[in-house]
Parts: sequence; structure tokens; C-alpha cells
Amino acid sequence: QGQLVESGGGLVQAGGSLRLSCAASGRTFSMYVMGWFKQAPGKEREGVSCISGNPGRTYYVDSVKDRFTISRNNRRRTIYLQMTNLIPDDTAVYHCATTAACEVLYGRGRYDSWGQGIQVTVSS
Repeated sequence: QGQLVESGGGLVQAGGSLRLSCAASGRTFSMYVMGWFKQAPGKEREGVSCISGNPGRTYYVDSVKDRFTISRNNRRRTIYLQMTNLIPDDTAVYHCATTAACEVLYGRGRYDSWGQGIQVTVSS
């Protein structure tokens, strides 16, 4: 499935916004199920959002619903995570990942591959 490279993180004040991007390689990108998970120091990995292959159904954990939006551009082999109304609890390293199905958000299944991650820090 190739390499995954995240970008777009940074430091933002609470209430602010960031857009994460994840560029992927692979000829069948449009078929990939893609997700974002986060990991904060001392905490377990936590799923954030997921988008299926065509037609691109989207899924979110409750803590980010109505604040985050996941999307994909298959021509650019890129997925995005638009993050708005950020709160300090969103602070973590965010990874994009491939998976077999978005049920991984709910503790079923696993992530198959992931990028090195990008730091998101939200100050209060």
C-alpha cells in the first residue's frame, strides 16, 4: 500500500483550526479505507475518524463529531482532516493509516500501516 506522509500539524490556541493532510502512494488508492488515529504521551492509541473507499463514507468518534471533517482526493492520493474548534484534549501525535474497515474506530479490527505522525498541540 506504500508510504503515508502526514503534514499540517502545529500549535494552535483553543478554538482554532488546523487541516492535516496525508499523502499516500499506491495505484489503487481510491479503494483504500483510510483513517486517522491519535496518540498522546502516556495514553493508548485512539481512533479519530475514518473514510471508506468509493463512495467515501465517513465515520467519527463522538469526541470529534461536528468539529472534525475527513475527506479524500483520490486523484491526489491524499486524505485530509479538517479540525475546528480545537480543545486541549485534542493535543496528540496524529497518524494517518490504512485499515480493512472503519469498524477499527470502535475497537474492532486493526490498522495495517501508518505514517510517522504529525504533532498537534492545542494551548488553553
